[in-house]
Amino acid sequence: MGLPSTKPYLLRALWEWCCDNGFTPYIAVQVDLRTKVPREFINDGQIVLNVGPDATGQFHIGNELIEFQARFGGVSRKISVPIEQVTAIYSRENGAGMAFEIEAPSEAEIVEPVDEDSPPIPPRPEGGRPKLQRIK
Repeated sequence: MGLPSTKPYLLRALWEWCCDNGFTPYIAVQVDLRTKVPREFINDGQIVLNVGPDATGQFHIGNELIEFQARFGGVSRKISVPIEQVTAIYSRENGAGMAFEIEAPSEAEIVEPVDEDSPPIPPRPEGGRPKLQRIK
């Protein structure tokens, strides 16, 4: 049996660092069939989520899943993201954070929005390109 993944520990640490320093933590997620997010906000098989305390309820980063409740268009939704599908966590304000490699999804696992007229994810806030470090 291999060593347990460090990824959930790094995610928790960076989330806490963002919150402690008044930054807004965002996660980028490669959506697969196990990812429970509003499908209308998926863009190119990915979604970016605000996981700050002001945007989430019942937030928990476990060793297998990130789970929380959030409002999308005024409607409360239960969100569940497999840790292995998180591609980055970073501060909205300055882009500081960390990127993670994940295995490329098979064609069967790629999830696209059902409605082609869905609004796209808003562009990344000002502040330039995120400063991310790739972890293997």
